[in-house]
Amino acid sequence: MSVRFPVALIAISICFAAASTEAKLAYDVHQTDTGSKFAIISGAFEYSDDLSQFRDLAAREHLFAVGFDSPGGNVAKAIELGRLIRSLGLSTVQSRKFECASACSLAFLGGASRFAEPGSIGVHKSSFSDSTGVQVEDAVSAVQQTTAEIIGYMSEMGVDPGLLQLSLSYDSNDIRYLSGSEMAKFRVTTPNAARLAASEAIPDSPSAAPQTPSGVQAKAEPSLEVPIARDGWVRHPKGRAPIKIMGNPDAKDVGEARNGAAVQILEVRGDWYRVAVAGRVGFMHYTWVHVAQFEEDAGEGRYVQVGSFSSLPEAEAFVRKSPVPLSAHLAANGWFAVTLKDVYAEQDAKDVSTALEGHGLIAKDSMVTIGNTYVRKVCCE
Repeated sequence: MSVRFPVALIAISICFAAASTEAKLAYDVHQTDTGSKFAIISGAFEYSDDLSQFRDLAAREHLFAVGFDSPGGNVAKAIELGRLIRSLGLSTVQSRKFECASACSLAFLGGASRFAEPGSIGVHKSSFSDSTGVQVEDAVSAVQQTTAEIIGYMSEMGVDPGLLQLSLSYDSNDIRYLSGSEMAKFRVTTPNAARLAASEAIPDSPSAAPQTPSGVQAKAEPSLEVPIARDGWVRHPKGRAPIKIMGNPDAKDVGEARNGAAVQILEVRGDWYRVAVAGRVGFMHYTWVHVAQFEEDAGEGRYVQVGSFSSLPEAEAFVRKSPVPLSAHLAANGWFAVTLKDVYAEQDAKDVSTALEGHGLIAKDSMVTIGNTYVRKVCCE
């Protein structure tokens, strides 16, 4: 007897599914024009894949992103890789030039920020045959367990599990490639990922570089890459920061650390860092830690932030039309924070902010901040 079960999203290769004939995972390291390194992960996911090789590679090469060239494979291994990618704070970038379908889409979801060209991520439902002698009841149980694991994983990664419903509309012998609007709707891609152009992270054929007239020096464009946060120190406006048991403001404190305490960042989870600090392991909000890999450092000074934008052109336009001098900074979440151009002592920052708000020159919801999340200034001299 042959049984078929619509599962969702990917062709699931578990113990009773046919083994893939594709090659095992391989990792090829490339480099952008700015010197940042990324890896292309190719081949099918197999249960026997040893992901410690990728973990070592990411640490050794200081990767900032990964892309894929994979038809899919084992679900459990794809999810394992996705979680590893997230724990390393890596971005995922996918170009239509390469394949990322079936289980590969799950690994892609692990990116701390995610950019994909429309039509580059493929999903479908799956079916099984019990030709290996597995009982129907066991197959049903395995399917239900795997589906629950997928839903839980998607929620963990910040993706709308409603994507599964779309996947169910396409048979296992068909593939549905997601449009850009669908990726945004189901949070397959992240708003901050516009900073990662697919052409920057995925190798392309050489093209002629634009020529600069003789005797004219080309203006260097600011980098929009957010470095991986690896370490830093506590910098909190109250002089000390709590260490939470979970990445939640309401979570229990397991300790605290004074300003200046060295912080090792073990994992990035959205707006929270899992850290080792002051002899404890716990969580700190990313606004409480000054990251050593970020270029901005106001010391004991304060910024006055007057706005936040999802794209650099929006931020630049706002800066240039403002009646007061402003600067724009790339932030850790990929957005662009606009501040007053100068850095102030804490009380001076409050006084200046109050005065400008009173005259209607900056928004009334402007705020004084240490600027721990600012990576580098990107506009405008």
